[in-house]
Amino acid sequence: MIFYFSGTGNTRWAAERLAQETGERLLFIPDEMKKGKCEYELQEGERLGFCFPVHGWQPPRIVRKFIDNSEFKILNSNFIYALVTCGDSIGRTMEMLDKDLRKKGLRLDSAFSLIMPESYVCLPFMYTDTPEREHEKISKASEDLDRYTEMIKERKTDEVHTQRGLTPWTFSHVIGAYFNSYMITDKKFTVDTDLCIHCGKCANVCPTGDLLMKDGTPTWLHDDSCTNCLACYHHCPKHAINYGSITRKRGQYYFGHEK
Repeated sequence: MIFYFSGTGNTRWAAERLAQETGERLLFIPDEMKKGKCEYELQEGERLGFCFPVHGWQPPRIVRKFIDNSEFKILNSNFIYALVTCGDSIGRTMEMLDKDLRKKGLRLDSAFSLIMPESYVCLPFMYTDTPEREHEKISKASEDLDRYTEMIKERKTDEVHTQRGLTPWTFSHVIGAYFNSYMITDKKFTVDTDLCIHCGKCANVCPTGDLLMKDGTPTWLHDDSCTNCLACYHHCPKHAINYGSITRKRGQYYFGHEK
């Protein structure tokens, strides 16, 4: 059983490959959350995986909420792991995830991270990668994923293959705390109506359904379901969607998109 969340496709790519290689069920966290409080019972020897992108050097709020609202019936034979994607480093994401899981009677057996092309561009020091760097990251991530998959298939415990960065506590508990407290919002998204071609791609790729087309115009619901994944921004073929003014001269990226 693999629970995953993905906005611009990096994590979906990794989770789908894992599911194909392990034969595990693949469940999309936003869809699971629509069911309300969920209960899951693992079979003998079944693996339990959590795959998601790092948001502000922390697990995404939607993932933490899902874990908090779910109950997992596990056996001693079950193997629990997490695989996350990031643009550079993950800080103390795994420690925070493990703490959340322990509240539910679970603990991580192994943890992995993949460096993927950067997609978060709403802070002054964050930009998308060059096409060359995108290719390098995806190529290396593919090799790493093959190695990690074998470890997961063999249920190897105490494997920790992550990039925590030089100051993980500061990034997760200072910058990350600010990010997850004040920047997870859809209120800063705008649409340039002169550029918008009313194609609806933004609404189609929104993982939580927070974005709808009303009278042909992208409209955010402001219902606190936005994860700030920027899928709407990155998939817009005309760069008509922006997050405040900071993204107006920033690049776009989603997995499989050629610049």
